[in-house]
Amino acid sequence: MASYDVIIIGSGPGGYVSAIRCAQLGLKTACVEGRDTLGGTCLNVGCIPSKALLHATHMLHEAEHNFADMGLKGKTPSVDWDAMLAYKDKTVGQNTGGIEFLFKKNKVDWLKGWGSIPEAGKVKVGDEVHEAKHIIIATGSEPAPLKGVEVDEETVVTSTGALKLKKIPKSLVVIGGGVIGLELGSVYARLGSEVTVVEYLDAITPGQDAEVARQFQKLLTKQGIKFVLGAAVQGVSVKNKKATVSYKMRKDDAEAEITADTVLLATGRRPFTDGLGLSDLGVALSDRGQIEVDGSYKTNVDGIYAIGDAIKGPMLAHKAEDEGMAVAEMLAGQKPHVNYNVIPGVIYTHPEVGSVGETEETLKKAGRAYKVGKFPFLGNARAKANHAGDGFVKILADKETDRILGAHIIGPMAGDLIHEICVAMEFGAAAEDLARTCHAHPTYSEAVREAALACGDGAIHA
Repeated sequence: MASYDVIIIGSGPGGYVSAIRCAQLGLKTACVEGRDTLGGTCLNVGCIPSKALLHATHMLHEAEHNFADMGLKGKTPSVDWDAMLAYKDKTVGQNTGGIEFLFKKNKVDWLKGWGSIPEAGKVKVGDEVHEAKHIIIATGSEPAPLKGVEVDEETVVTSTGALKLKKIPKSLVVIGGGVIGLELGSVYARLGSEVTVVEYLDAITPGQDAEVARQFQKLLTKQGIKFVLGAAVQGVSVKNKKATVSYKMRKDDAEAEITADTVLLATGRRPFTDGLGLSDLGVALSDRGQIEVDGSYKTNVDGIYAIGDAIKGPMLAHKAEDEGMAVAEMLAGQKPHVNYNVIPGVIYTHPEVGSVGETEETLKKAGRAYKVGKFPFLGNARAKANHAGDGFVKILADKETDRILGAHIIGPMAGDLIHEICVAMEFGAAAEDLARTCHAHPTYSEAVREAALACGDGAIHA
């Protein structure tokens, strides 16, 4: 029996970051992982492989639509699907191998196998039981099921199966208009699939700023993706390797169906805590299966903590990372803090969507007076030169104090640009602070400055 200061169960972004931070702070640390590779869902079958396919297919889109205009002549590339999947797998391998290297560098023990907690202070992995002063649950999430939809990961797939289809489908139905569905739908639309998104609500990307969501849908429609909104899926049947999705329109109960080669179920995710033994331990769970924790990530059982997708809050890898570092620092005697008002969200389609903080809808609901500064990428010289003029930057600031309350970007490099505003918000900056900061020319970031200027006397190039 080995004894540790901390054992983390799960090696996803929350788990592996927490493990490394614990070790850096002098705690004897182990991390439990049952996969053959570290990194959890994100690195193995989520964030990283999907971004590899998004990047590859965006290059294809550029070759098909923009190369000739830039004077790049030649035959349009053909798609070798097996080679593209191999590139994706190579990317995954480089990243997961990198985590294993970091574990060795920081002297984190990898306990290989699936973990359970037979009692407080003990973690069982296989036939071995290890002792720990502190146990951190970082087991992440899994695709949420939908009544009437049976997943086989071949014809009806989750995001996991969508990343390794044997061939590119001629037609794809995506159930769910959230981040995962739109990113993977975008991949296959670029590869030539006829993609239809069926969404229960009347708008895509629930919780997103409504103006951004509308513009986003228009741009995706322009790229060939079809949308059926306000539709409640009743079930999916499979016959002769074809899937038929039946749905009912919420506004009038009209019934319809659509048949496709592949159906992607992307209706969200739920905490994955199976096999941990939480019920026997008496660990409190919410109605949605989330582990209940206090402000220090402690459960109601002494010595057991939880972070990431397993607890309440947005299911984002970087949120889990911040929580993983925070609990590590807390266990080492420090006083960390996670600012949940400044956690960005990104959709990695093209154009990208980046957001942080309040939306117009949440501010109106709260009755808070605010002002809006907007700037279109069509007014940005770099964007025009790069065939990337779609979209805009939108900054929301307090009407009286000018303090930045939120921002929403749809356009080129939105996922990177949003962090300038995150830093500004972390330091309580006003829109004028951003507007008076010199930005290099020509860069996409100038659009952020222009939006900040628009919160005051007005943008220069609009």
